[in-house]
Amino acid sequence: MTNTITRVRVDPTTDPVWQRLLQRHPAGLFHSPEWLRVLPATYGLAVESLVLLDDSGEPEAGLPYCVLSDPRGERVASLPFSDYCDPLVSTSEQWQALADGLLALGLPVSLRCLHNAVPLDDARFPLIKRAHWHGLDLDRSLDDLWMAIDPAARRAIRKAERSGLTVRLAQGEDDLRAFFALHLGIRKYKYGLLAQPFRFFQAIREQFVDSGRFALMLAEMDGEAVGGVLYLAWGETLYYKFSASSLSRLELRPTDLLIWEGIRHAKERGLRRIDLGLSDWDQDGLVRYKRKFASREGTISFLHHASARPATEAEQEVGALLGRLTGLFTDPSVPDPISERAGALLYRYFG
Repeated sequence: MTNTITRVRVDPTTDPVWQRLLQRHPAGLFHSPEWLRVLPATYGLAVESLVLLDDSGEPEAGLPYCVLSDPRGERVASLPFSDYCDPLVSTSEQWQALADGLLALGLPVSLRCLHNAVPLDDARFPLIKRAHWHGLDLDRSLDDLWMAIDPAARRAIRKAERSGLTVRLAQGEDDLRAFFALHLGIRKYKYGLLAQPFRFFQAIREQFVDSGRFALMLAEMDGEAVGGVLYLAWGETLYYKFSASSLSRLELRPTDLLIWEGIRHAKERGLRRIDLGLSDWDQDGLVRYKRKFASREGTISFLHHASARPATEAEQEVGALLGRLTGLFTDPSVPDPISERAGALLYRYFG
């Protein structure tokens, strides 16, 4: 007897069908309803998912996505503003059924895959870009994890402790704002990039804090925040999602200490791994830094299906304009509150 497979669209932020699917696949943070609710709360995006149901109505496969419609043109992303979001499929047949549903929209489609290689064999989705990924397995004692860290990082941690740097779990909105100030500063002055809206970090906190999955750690010197890492827990993994530090206090090495405290926090919670996230392919310094802690490396594959309709000249010009506006609003002469407002207005168009 042949099973009948039905393809349906469901709201992954509320539908119990999506929750049941997550229990059947090795899903991660970016599949979670909490994370998916952050996107509409911040950017007003509608998040949908395609799900394959068997003949008893149980979910077998699926993937979340957003249809983006703005001056850059209409397009599909799975998933914007997320490090990666592998389709939850076990077979090429399942992937084909889901991909056919996406392509039926007649729009360009972008995917980011780390753990699932099935879509990489689909010629309709060529590889256009790669990024590094690092992770740390926690299946050893804390002492063994300490000794596995690169000696240079261990020295930096000890230096931070001797300098009087302390780490605490942040509490309220004021702490979140202190972290955001560091985040905005390092993106603006070190990388020449706009910061995500402050509302993005508020939405993350709102979605994850009540379940105990939100851990914002601040490193302080004499009561001043000089570094911070925003960790999110999902399943058996602690995600190192955002990191920032004061450019004037880098000699204190706050990030090394914050990663070590994150390892201790994860072990205390009984978690099995830390996800150290995405690094751009050409960020050699960041890659070397994460290797000081990581026990695993991987590649995030950016796949893209181009629609039959090429981008218009106006849509291409918008992309170039966003780059010029970024340069304008991250110029050091621009006051930080103006840079923050620019990020709040423009960041949604980078999806």
